[in-house]
Amino acid sequence: MARHHRRKASVDPRQSPSSDPSSPAARYRAFRDRQRKATSAAGRFAETLDFPLDDFQMRAIEALEADNNVLVAAPTGAGKTVIADFAVFLAQERNVKAFYTTPIKALSNQKYHDLVDVYGSERVGLLTGDTSINAEADIVVMTTEVLRNMLYEDSSTLTALRYVVLDEVHYLADRFRGPVWEEVIIHLSKRVKIVGLSATVSNVEDFSAWMESAHGRTSLVVSERRPVPLEQHVLLQEDEHHEPEIYDLYRSAESTQLNPTLTTRIRELDHRAARRVKGRHDDGRGHSGKGRGDRRDEHANRYLPRRWAVVDELNYLDMLPGIFFIFSRNGCDMAVQQCINAGLELTTMEESQRIRTIVDEMVEGQLTKDELRTLQFSKFRFALEEGFAPHHAGMIALFRQIVERLFEESLVKMVFATETLALGINMPARCVVVEKLEKYDGTGHVPLTPGEFTQLTGRAGRRGIDTIGHAVVVDHRGFEPQTVAALSSKRVYPLHSSFRPTFNMAVNLLNTSDYRTSRVTLDHSFAQWEANESAETLESRIDTLTQAIEGYEQAFECDQGDFREFMTIRMQLTDLERGARRELKHRNFPSGQARKQAFLDLDRRIAQLREADREHPCRQCADLAQHMRWGHRWMRETRELERVRGRYASRTGSVARRFDTICSILENMGYLNAVVDGSESKRPRDYTLTTRGQLLRRLYSEQDLVLAQCLLEGVADDLKPAEMAGLLSAFVYESRRGNSGEPRRYPGGPEGSVAKAAMAIRQVWSRINATCEDLGLDPLPQLDFGMVDIAYEWARGGSLSDVLRDTEMTGGDFVRTCKRLTDVLGQVAQTGPYLPVDGEDVAATASLAAARINRGIVAYSGVD
Repeated sequence: MARHHRRKASVDPRQSPSSDPSSPAARYRAFRDRQRKATSAAGRFAETLDFPLDDFQMRAIEALEADNNVLVAAPTGAGKTVIADFAVFLAQERNVKAFYTTPIKALSNQKYHDLVDVYGSERVGLLTGDTSINAEADIVVMTTEVLRNMLYEDSSTLTALRYVVLDEVHYLADRFRGPVWEEVIIHLSKRVKIVGLSATVSNVEDFSAWMESAHGRTSLVVSERRPVPLEQHVLLQEDEHHEPEIYDLYRSAESTQLNPTLTTRIRELDHRAARRVKGRHDDGRGHSGKGRGDRRDEHANRYLPRRWAVVDELNYLDMLPGIFFIFSRNGCDMAVQQCINAGLELTTMEESQRIRTIVDEMVEGQLTKDELRTLQFSKFRFALEEGFAPHHAGMIALFRQIVERLFEESLVKMVFATETLALGINMPARCVVVEKLEKYDGTGHVPLTPGEFTQLTGRAGRRGIDTIGHAVVVDHRGFEPQTVAALSSKRVYPLHSSFRPTFNMAVNLLNTSDYRTSRVTLDHSFAQWEANESAETLESRIDTLTQAIEGYEQAFECDQGDFREFMTIRMQLTDLERGARRELKHRNFPSGQARKQAFLDLDRRIAQLREADREHPCRQCADLAQHMRWGHRWMRETRELERVRGRYASRTGSVARRFDTICSILENMGYLNAVVDGSESKRPRDYTLTTRGQLLRRLYSEQDLVLAQCLLEGVADDLKPAEMAGLLSAFVYESRRGNSGEPRRYPGGPEGSVAKAAMAIRQVWSRINATCEDLGLDPLPQLDFGMVDIAYEWARGGSLSDVLRDTEMTGGDFVRTCKRLTDVLGQVAQTGPYLPVDGEDVAATASLAAARINRGIVAYSGVD
């Protein structure tokens, strides 16, 4: 079948009759622009650019110049970073500092290089936890966690700070790292202006309103227009003997109706698949060749396009360079190999030679021969020379940077990537391919959300190069065109807070603020703001129910007695006879006698209520039946009111209540001292940090309290540097395959010091986790000791090939975990003054362990 494809004409939405330069409106705008350029920083900044600013960009930078916070929500590739660049420009003009924060180190490294190109290396710094370059510069790029830690330490670096860019601010919805964004917004001084850059989210007005309530006057700037129009396509294939076919998803570029040719073609392929299945079971006389007992459940599935065939078709249609999203690291690596095995070549001889030169230059002096061999560098480079590359978190940073550079220079034509690439790295493509509309989230396969689909397809269309971007969904099991239409039409998604107080957050708040101020601070979080908004709806419901109940009470008013009291008795009786008895049946009692006594007490109470029901004077009322009809409605609404009030109570002050629970745990464990007033309530008026609290304040691990308690109980006192490195890897390592959490072997054997220390850590974790669960807090994440032996061998000087031999760990996972381990060891190294006897020895051991882990491939920062 002949390949076919149709491109639609592109119309620039900025071109309209009103843009006629001779029109009065256009002449006035030109006059206003000339005046503005002569007097404003925005105008001077615009003159430094080699392209005109869009309206939304101009509105945002004018608001920032007017000393507003600015929240910008716009699609990927729309040019949001121009506003961030203006914040840096404005800081330079006003001789103050600007910080540029990003969610991931790769983005920080990329932005650092961009700013160095503009302002020079002497004016720009980089802080990413494991990298520190020119930290006191006027412009510093950093991960958001670094800024959070600075705020808690009240760093002197913040003194002249006036502008903070929060790139990818919608990341605050991330379950694990999202709270950091809220901490930063809450704790930044009001004199610092925030520039928040976000994807288009459906409740951006809510988020903007919260920012204004927490940090002062905020201008919201929203742009829905993509700079390069996006067309949606579906790729089908009849079988291996036919070429793939690309169909437009919609009837036309302006339509939201599905393309009837596409739906008809899918029905045809379904019918052909059904005939093939029938033919395999037919014996030629219309009878099945299988008996009923051995007939398999064989479905009529369409033929699914092979990855290499998809790439070949896109190359034929001149739709490359492209990004092919596959939600599996192994899938990305396999796709590259499949294209190589199929004999595809996407580069010319000159491009291939240029690729080899760039790759060898970037690798030279960075890695040892052993590391290159272990990482299968030769195989990786050959694929690059053919025009293919993987991109995922299992790769080391250097390899990902090589891919990014070659793709930006249009040398690599197809990158097979996981969704992590969609996080904001500057890698636009002409075409984006989505293999499936579901992904594995660690617990099971879940559908893509509209937000995730928008993030992925947002990479399609290179501004200034392409007139149209293409998003292609490949046919797959269970695929329906309506699903793509639903995802692509919902281009925005809601942003919800993932903020919750932690033990470390509590002691850091109380270190600089009193208890009451700390609670007020937490009440300013977006999480509490959202809860309060929800509570307002519940308040309205409570008012409605209360009025209804009052009406029913008037309707069943009785001359014989208190009918409300009568209905309350009946409601209590129902609850005891049903709910209480069922609860006792499932409760664990310390003894059979205790169980028997509980049921006797329940029976006694039920008997009392039954007697009160029988003897109540309202039973003598002539209108009892009429009153009971109103009474049943009263009972139903009263139960609903109790439920709604419970929900209301759980929302109002919910963040501060969690903080209270955390403070009580820390007080009981000796991390806080309570300052109690003289009232009978004995509630704390304030808290002060003990020496233990000062130690906890310096530990930012997700297992902060467990790590602090282990150090205080001497778990690490007698460990050598390599043993400590191995042991503390349990606080940062996360197995990807749900293993048992045990290493292949413990250094020193099952009776050695490391194995014994691991047992002690588990016991500490169990005690603290039980306390958290008993008090209604979320259970702690599980500890994973699966990397103990690997980290131990690396800290002892082992080669990469030796430490990873017979493991399933990728080079990228190894390096990333080791960098996190180095960070935790560095934190422990600062805790010496707050530990018991020999604390300085433990701190010195941690410092030595960090140095031994941070070597070779781990020490590579990727910013050179």
